[in-house]
Amino acid sequence: MSDPRADRPARAGRWRACLAVAVVLALPLTLAACGKRGPPVAPERRLPGAVQDLTATLSAEGVRLAWTLPKIRVDRSPLKDLQRIDVYRRLEDGPATEAPRPAILSFGGLFGGPTAMPGFDRIAQLTIEKPEAPAEVRGGQAAFTDGRGLTFGRRYTYVVVAVDGQGRPSPPSNRVTVVLAPPPTPPAGLTAQAGDGQVRLQWTPPATLEDGSPPGAPLAYDVYRATTPEAKPGRPLNPEPLDRAQYVDLTAQNDTTYYYSVRARSGVGGPPSRPSAVAAATPEATTPPAAPRGLVAAVAGPTVRLAWEAVGDADLAGYLVYRSHTSGRGFEKLTPAPQTATTYVDNGVQPGQTYYYVVTAVDRTRRANESPPSAEASARLP
Repeated sequence: MSDPRADRPARAGRWRACLAVAVVLALPLTLAACGKRGPPVAPERRLPGAVQDLTATLSAEGVRLAWTLPKIRVDRSPLKDLQRIDVYRRLEDGPATEAPRPAILSFGGLFGGPTAMPGFDRIAQLTIEKPEAPAEVRGGQAAFTDGRGLTFGRRYTYVVVAVDGQGRPSPPSNRVTVVLAPPPTPPAGLTAQAGDGQVRLQWTPPATLEDGSPPGAPLAYDVYRATTPEAKPGRPLNPEPLDRAQYVDLTAQNDTTYYYSVRARSGVGGPPSRPSAVAAATPEATTPPAAPRGLVAAVAGPTVRLAWEAVGDADLAGYLVYRSHTSGRGFEKLTPAPQTATTYVDNGVQPGQTYYYVVTAVDRTRRANESPPSAEASARLP
């Protein structure tokens, strides 16, 4: 049997070695705590704050998700290095009355980033600095349109997770669930008839939904307008959905070309269709100015001097003067272009002749609308 006292130096050496390791490991923690006024923050409290207002709406392209980007962390400190948003989706197989299952992240290592969300598929990673379509980031708002791998009539649940510059994920956002209803096919045969300060639109209602079934509710329509063919329309022109396949745009400006499209939806709350083909129209002013009044003609030596009252139209370009040897017909234009003055001197007259005059007003539109002629005025040279 060995003497226990003989092993004492070895055991003492091992104890001293362990103590030295403990001191070395504790030293950085002690130094890191110097100057701190409170206890260290738990790692989970440094996570980005969760998105609180995720919404989902049906669009012609699929399911449009929208939310506000988080600005703080879980511990209420500012979140200044938000890097991306991860979008998760799950196909719900249970009945519509069954509540969606919870969304729980699993991690690879201590806060090393999510490796999975059981039951969900990560369908997108939205980079905040340079988002790529179909993702959008504007100011503090973000959106993403999910249009791949979806089936009409199925139910889907969505969750988003914010990730900071160190790869730390936020808790899952609120869950949103939608049933993918098929939208109508696009309206066909859109026509745009231009008028004076207006455009009249008509189209053919779609006969089916995108899945080939007939519309289950009355169709409603939204009209969109742009000033270039490639521009993305914003809000619809109509403040309320239309229940008829026609619309008159009374806000159009003359001499401007507009490009119109129409979307249909099955019922007021149904998903919108893809846009119709574009129809263009350029409204023009067709209402002429008022006819000049008070025309008088007087002989002045070898000439005839004319004068009349000014026309008060705001878009007046000027006046045209006409002359004839016969009352009521055979007038020829004396002024090749409209003149702005309300007087005119006719130097091309001959002694012993009687001349008849009328004046018209012309506007500045592309059509150069001309008023009816004024009342005649005549003059006879001696």
